[in-house]
Formats: sequence, structure tokens, C-alpha cells
Amino acid sequence: MFSWRTFMAICSARPGALLKRARSVFRDFVLRPNYNRWIARHETLTQTDRQKICNDIGRFPRRPVISVIMPVAGADRRCLQTTIRSMQTQLYPYWELCCSADASVLAACRAALRDVARQDHRIRCAFREDTTTWATKANAALLLASGDFVAPLDPGDTLAEDALYRVAKEILEHSDTRLFFSDEDKIERNGIRVDPWFKPDWNLAIMLSCNTFGRLGVYDRTLVKSLGGFRFGYDGAEEHDVILRCAREINREQIRHIPRILYHRRYVASATCGSAKSAKWEAGRRAIAQYLVQSGFSASVGRGRTVGYQVTYQVPLPHPRVSIIIATTARPALLKPCLDSLLKRTSYGNFEVLLLVNEGHTRLSERADLLRRLTERSPVRVLAYPDQPFNYSWVNNWGAGQVSSDVLCFLNDDTEVITGDWLHHLVGRVSLPGVAAAGPMLYYSDDTIQHAGVILGLGGVAGHACHGEPMGAHGYFGRACLEQDVSCVTAACMAIRHEVFHELGGFDEALPIAYNDVDLCIRLRKAGWRIIWTPMVELYHHESASIGRHDSGPRAEQFSCAVALMRQRWGSILDSDPFYNRNLSLERPYKLAFPPREAKAAVRPPLP
Repeated sequence: MFSWRTFMAICSARPGALLKRARSVFRDFVLRPNYNRWIARHETLTQTDRQKICNDIGRFPRRPVISVIMPVAGADRRCLQTTIRSMQTQLYPYWELCCSADASVLAACRAALRDVARQDHRIRCAFREDTTTWATKANAALLLASGDFVAPLDPGDTLAEDALYRVAKEILEHSDTRLFFSDEDKIERNGIRVDPWFKPDWNLAIMLSCNTFGRLGVYDRTLVKSLGGFRFGYDGAEEHDVILRCAREINREQIRHIPRILYHRRYVASATCGSAKSAKWEAGRRAIAQYLVQSGFSASVGRGRTVGYQVTYQVPLPHPRVSIIIATTARPALLKPCLDSLLKRTSYGNFEVLLLVNEGHTRLSERADLLRRLTERSPVRVLAYPDQPFNYSWVNNWGAGQVSSDVLCFLNDDTEVITGDWLHHLVGRVSLPGVAAAGPMLYYSDDTIQHAGVILGLGGVAGHACHGEPMGAHGYFGRACLEQDVSCVTAACMAIRHEVFHELGGFDEALPIAYNDVDLCIRLRKAGWRIIWTPMVELYHHESASIGRHDSGPRAEQFSCAVALMRQRWGSILDSDPFYNRNLSLERPYKLAFPPREAKAAVRPPLP
């Protein structure tokens, strides 16, 4: 819904960005597809659907018991009744509800719990006479549990009627999986559902920025118990902590996302005081910091720029050598501002700049003079390649073959550096175990977002996340401001391990202009490597200013051929980006898909 933050972002934008944002707001709030209509069309179960589900359950080779654990503290009776009713109306009947209540729970609520436990043998209760923490109550409920898997539930929250059926089906179809999580939304007092959160698949980088696992979260009971259950001292972040501890013990393939809204949180206006929020944030910070230490990462955890957390990774010593490779036409109006910003602002020391220039351009007097002046600046080299039609892939492969650096950084000549430590952050990430490439936040000159990572399938092949959002925007559930794993980053600024680039054969020269970076990133992930996008690195990008747009003029046919090749080669992967939910549109980013896309196999590298 339209928020004060959105209004302020619009007002603070430059005129060009203001017009773009106004158009976006008009589309979203006047022409937007309604969430209730989406629910009615694509999620509401008919009696026929219910019968099919019951028939399917009857054919299950086994019926895993799911223990739902509910810590109770001060809940009103109506909240408890609502939650218990949602359990008792589950289409999958093989569950148990394990409740733990402390002294803060009113006598009427305690009596209601005892009554319902007597009436339904699947409901178990434990009572304490003191006031305890959420972790204490959760662990007491965990002791009551006998199921194969456990799932936390709060009083007042509800489950979709097919929630446990969907979980049980996933358990049977993916028997090695230890953790499951679903999408979620909120439900207002009038019963209206709002704020659907369609999450990415397991995403380690974003889990170190905020808890995107959330609810419905389902844990292998023996795994949680082996780790000592929920820990004290992490008030408000107990689940974030236990998820990260579980993730350290298993591999990525054992964490599975169910892209359905299975959990409805009771909508409550925040009444948490500042000190409590600060304590919760600090608990999450400690959980993340401990995960990093125990995983062997040298890093610190601070506040995200607007929300969540931001991890800062130390660059290995000695600092890896970086070759910044810039394929350029050497137009002074573009190249000079690019090099000036790069050389004046870059704080990283161990780098060189390679300017890859067509021999024909080096003979133009104005450009030759600029190149001569640039080579007088110590880290800059000019490499001239034979006069020929421009092929971005060939030129950069050729340039990469001229160096022996540890890290390559492909950079467009129509970019300008904003953050001086940009190279530290990119190198720090590609130096992490299992990470091959990293990319930045890119802005247009009017301070709107040009690139915040790439979404596969958007517009047919791929498109930029958060495109057109104002600088400082949160994006969809923090998408524009939280560091995360992505399927692809643009080669307008991409840091990549040189060795891996060489092993994969570099850019595909059959893609001379468009989508060569998308193709490379897909191959990286198929080979098991991670790719990280970070908002800590910011540059301006005057997109296509150097050679013009890929999809217009004489390059239109070339662009069409690239689209056809990418669809033929990677069609199923393009349509199933694991970091972009299938319930979201590929025509209008982060808007509802009418209908949701069918699930397809996606590229998922192992968790390092």
C-alpha cells in the first residue's frame, strides 16, 4: 500500500525520476491487480480440490507427523481459539499441537487450553508457574513433540487449510530435506489478507541480512534437538539464530522453499519500544556474527543502510591483484569522467586498468590524445585490438587473456565510481568460499536504480531488479537494499575470479552484444558457484551511452538473434530463477503473476 516512505522517496527524487515514479505509482495503485482477486483465482480451494487432497493423502506411502509448537504468553482467548481452529481444520490430519504457557497467560486461557487438550488427543500442553522467555517456552513445547518435523506457530496466527498437506507432500518427495519454509502474508482484524511476501529460495547472503526464512518454517526435529533447541539470550531473533545454526550442519539441497502462502500472521500495529527493537536487532547481529565466525569468515556485522544487517568482509592479505578491464570507444566525454572517478576515488591499491580500444579509434586525434594522457597515469594500460565490428564478448575475452591477475573486474566506460571502497567490497565477496562473481548497485544520472542484480526471465530473457526505483528505496521486502545471492549481475560492473572465468571459457562470442553476461552467470551457477549482489558498492551507469542501445538501430537484428539463442539454450532456467518467486510477474517486476508460473527445475549450487 502507499506509504509515507514512498511519498518521501517521490518528493526527494530528481524531476526525471519523479515522472517515472509517478507513472509507477499510478499503475500500481490505480491499475494494480488486487491481492484478494489473486487469492480467489489462484489459491482458494473448492470442495473438489479438498477431496483431491484427501484422496492424495490416502495414497501417501507413509504419513509423517508434524509437531506444531506454540509458545503462549499473554494471548487473549479469541487469538488462541482462532489459531487452534486453523489447526483442527487442516486437511492433513497427522499433526500435533504442542503448547507451552507461562504465568503471563490468563487463567481463562489456561482453562481453554486444558479443555481443548481433553477434547483433541493431538493437542498437548505444558504449564509453568513463572514468566519465561520465548525460547524457554519453545523448548518446553519441543519436549512435548514426537513428530518427524516441528514448526513454530504464534497465538493469533493461522495456517492455510492445506499448509501441512503441502509440507508433508514435500517431505515425502524430498526425503533428504531437513528444513522447509513457505511464503506468508498478514491477516487484518476484519479477515482481509494483505502484504503477501513471496520469498526467494534459500539465499545465504540475504539470510545474513535479515531472516527471509520466516514462517511457515519447518525443522527436522532431531536436527534442532541435536543443536540444543532454541537458545536463550537471542530474544526476538531465536528463529534466525537456529536457522543459521541448522544451515551450518546441512547442505543447500537440504533446505527447500515451498512457494505458496501457507502462513498468515496476525496483523498487529507495532507497539515495541525503541529499546526492545534495539535488543532484538542486537540479538540478530550476534546470531549472524557467530555464524560467520564458526564458518571461518573474517567479517563484521553492522546495520544495513535502511533495514536489516550488512556484513562487511575483510579482503585477504596480501590483497589480490585486480585487472579492471574496460572495452571502450575512447570517447573523451565518457571515458575521461569514468577514469577520473576510478583513479581519484578508488581506495583499493593493488589494481591495474586495461583500456581495450579498436585500432581505428586510436587513430582519431582527439581520442589518441586522451589515451596518451591516460597512459601517463601509472595503473593504466591501453591495448589496441584489430579493427573489426565490435563484439563485446570477443574483446573482453581477448583482454582477459592479456593479464594474470587473481580477479577480473569488467567495467563499462560509461560508469562513474561513487563509493571509494567499491573494489574492496567486490573483491571481498569473490574471495569467499564458493563465490565466483559479485556486482554492485548502479544508478542512472537522475538517481534512480538502473541495476540491483538481474532477474532471469524478466521480459523474456532477463531484466534488472528494482529498475527505476529511487535511490534509497527499500524495494520489495528490502530487495533494493539487502545484500543477497542472485542468479546474475550485469557485466557493466562485474568482479569475477580469473581462474573460474578462464575455466568456463569466458563470455560466449556467439553473443556479441546482448546477454553475454547472463549466459556467463548461468554457466557459473551451473558449475556450482554463487553470485552476490551488494548495495555497498555504488556507481553511476549512463547505460548504452558508449555504443548505443542493443535493441535499436542496426543492432536490432543482432539483439533478436541473441534473444532466440538464449531462449533456446536456457529456456527452462530463464523461467525459474530461484531468487524470484514464481508467484511474481515476469512482465511487471515484483507484481502478482496472473497466473503463477508452474514449478520447474532451477540451478541451485551447493551451500559452501
